[in-house]
Amino acid sequence: MNSGEILSEKLKALAATGNLSTGFEEESLVRAVQQGAGFVGCDAGTTDSGPYYLGSGNPRGPREGTKRNLHIMIREALRAGIPVIVGSAGHAGGRPHLEWTIEIIKELARENGWHFKLAAIDSEITKEDLLDAFRRGEVTPLYPAPDLNEGTLRQAERFVAMMGIEPIQAALSSGAQVVVAGRCSDVAIYAAGKILECGAASAAQRLYPDCMAAELDQEGFTVEPPNPALRCTPQSVAAHTLYENADPYYLVESGGTLDTTAVQYEALSDRAVRVRGSRFVASEKYTVRIEGAALAGFRSIVVAGIRDPLLLRQLDKFLSSLRAVINRKIEKSLKISSNAYTLSFRVYGWNASLGPLEPISHVEGHEIGLIIDVVASSQSMAADILPLVWHTGLHHAIPEHEGLISNFAFPFSPPGIDVGPVYRFCANHVWELKDPCEPFRMNMENL
Repeated sequence: MNSGEILSEKLKALAATGNLSTGFEEESLVRAVQQGAGFVGCDAGTTDSGPYYLGSGNPRGPREGTKRNLHIMIREALRAGIPVIVGSAGHAGGRPHLEWTIEIIKELARENGWHFKLAAIDSEITKEDLLDAFRRGEVTPLYPAPDLNEGTLRQAERFVAMMGIEPIQAALSSGAQVVVAGRCSDVAIYAAGKILECGAASAAQRLYPDCMAAELDQEGFTVEPPNPALRCTPQSVAAHTLYENADPYYLVESGGTLDTTAVQYEALSDRAVRVRGSRFVASEKYTVRIEGAALAGFRSIVVAGIRDPLLLRQLDKFLSSLRAVINRKIEKSLKISSNAYTLSFRVYGWNASLGPLEPISHVEGHEIGLIIDVVASSQSMAADILPLVWHTGLHHAIPEHEGLISNFAFPFSPPGIDVGPVYRFCANHVWELKDPCEPFRMNMENL
């Protein structure tokens, strides 16, 4: 079905799970396919996990788990003669992630004697192409967005464009039985996009990742989990429009906006919910989101516990004083200026989650967990700085102390952990396109 075309008959869409690497119950997927699913879809990515996966090119999920899930999806789809659609391959949807996923699928085809047409849609864009678009004024920032200029653009490790439905439609129209897309809008895989994109997340109580099915018609769709242990309610389905959205009524996608202001959610049973009244408003300009990641440095951390009630009552002052002492000590001992590294304290049990937005001004519990975080231009520099930080903090005095006191309890030996490269998002922009398929390259193979 093409964009804007009216659905002439019912179609059952099946979401295998909310993220390919997290898995699903095999019985749920088999049941849904046997009940007449028209295709098996699965999102595999998100930016929720931060920029590391895009910058490094590494997948987030385990290979064996991903292989298991793809095996079940493709096996059942081939038996039923329906397509499989995977979006945001390998989590970040870059070229290494796409190639990693395609390699697994080809391995499965060899091992099982499968033969099918495979489409791979590459969403990674070159710096040169993006730079040309930037110079033409086709790239504009979203909010919030880091400053993007020619210098920062060239320093990035990788850029991807988030495709809409059109490249996937083109692959299906070309006869692909398995479609693997690079970075892709979660909802582009499904027509009931926002509700299905996270699999069973729209169920009332999802205790584990699983499938979700929706039957679409001209007036709306009915969503019902194929797992009999799960159920949907009007509240659970409606609540999912808030997930990852600041505004549940206007959900912006590449080709326009899904308007849910007039949507009605009706319980058809204790497990199924009927949804009708949504409206898609096409935009005047077609844009795709651009995501980019750049290397920010290398990280080393220490995890410590603090229980001293005297220290906890003045923890903010303690950490401020400790930071000043550490900066002086590192500059004298290692000849490293404080401008060459960043030192952060994350206090779990107080303000680690909200940081400066935390409304509680002091620690209220009996114990906190402290993460000391050092990021420097090299791993060796971060690893050199960290011992001076944690050892200084271990014995840093407060006014009530007389003599040498140990402030921290370390759960690990050695206390320091080298985390590795750190990335930052360097683009959260949109690119105006004349053709929705313009930056995306499709490769079709007969396996």
